[in-house]
Amino acid sequence: MSSRTAIAVTSLLACGVLAVCAPPAAADDPDGTPHGEAFQNGNTAGVKLTNSKIGLSGNGLGGKSDGYRMPRPCWYEPNSSADDMRNLQAQQKKQAVEAGLDYDVDLDKFGDKIGEKGQWWGVAYDAGNPEGPSCAAGLEPLVWVPEGTTPAGGITLEQLMQIARAALTVPEPKIKLSPDVKSYVNLGTWVWLDGAEAAPRSVTATLPGVMSATVTATPDHLVIKSGTDADRAEVYDKGCGATGKPYVKGADKDGEGKPECGVVYLHSSVDQPGKVYTLTVTSVWNVVGNGNQGGQAVPFAYNPIQVSATRDVPVGEVQSIVKN
Repeated sequence: MSSRTAIAVTSLLACGVLAVCAPPAAADDPDGTPHGEAFQNGNTAGVKLTNSKIGLSGNGLGGKSDGYRMPRPCWYEPNSSADDMRNLQAQQKKQAVEAGLDYDVDLDKFGDKIGEKGQWWGVAYDAGNPEGPSCAAGLEPLVWVPEGTTPAGGITLEQLMQIARAALTVPEPKIKLSPDVKSYVNLGTWVWLDGAEAAPRSVTATLPGVMSATVTATPDHLVIKSGTDADRAEVYDKGCGATGKPYVKGADKDGEGKPECGVVYLHSSVDQPGKVYTLTVTSVWNVVGNGNQGGQAVPFAYNPIQVSATRDVPVGEVQSIVKN
């Protein structure tokens, strides 16, 4: 039996018979039950834990992923006792024979471990990572691990933290502008995020009874790009804070019509593609991690998460009439 087939069979056994895998669930489970799957819309990023006991929970599931992926998306983790694995293999072999399938397994290999202190560890991987299945295929499906030891390739606290980081998402920015429909030359265009939550977002990955890791993202500041050159627009984003500044009458900077957070366009957009400037707002979130293994806390640091959105801004020019 090939390594890939063996992994598939082992996954079936562990999840189907012993129910050691966290069942897949939607990222927005209303009851907050930990699970092993977290994708943004379109399944283009996120994690999908396969043949794993690791559960994911937290309010950081279900938003927009920045595409972070684990450097090594496969690992060994505790699977079954010697007795359970021997019984499992025997049952699976019987089912295969009855179905007319070839299931070449040495039951003595598993029977010899009965009575020894230790546990069988199995291969788990992140199927949300394109390299996850091939990474897992390069490992033995099952390895015997004596009590108190960890095998080469066994799950580490750092890897568990990486799983939480890969599952962490933040809200996609929804840009609000004032004026909203159309702006004008030398008029301040105020920028803020509609419905933006300033509360931190976190994801906790837990391997029950072994270790846990939590990654938290906190909104820090906005970066604004006007969509044109500096000689055509002035950007004011130093006073934006985490979510921007809604327009309030009389709040223009220094009474000169300049926004605390926004853009002042100096030229009309009539000569631009689509007759608009494409404004980009990037929300920057600071990310920190904290792991716990054996009662000892271990801090981790990650690069900030940056998520962006765009708005088309038509800019007109107020015409003045001079009468002699």
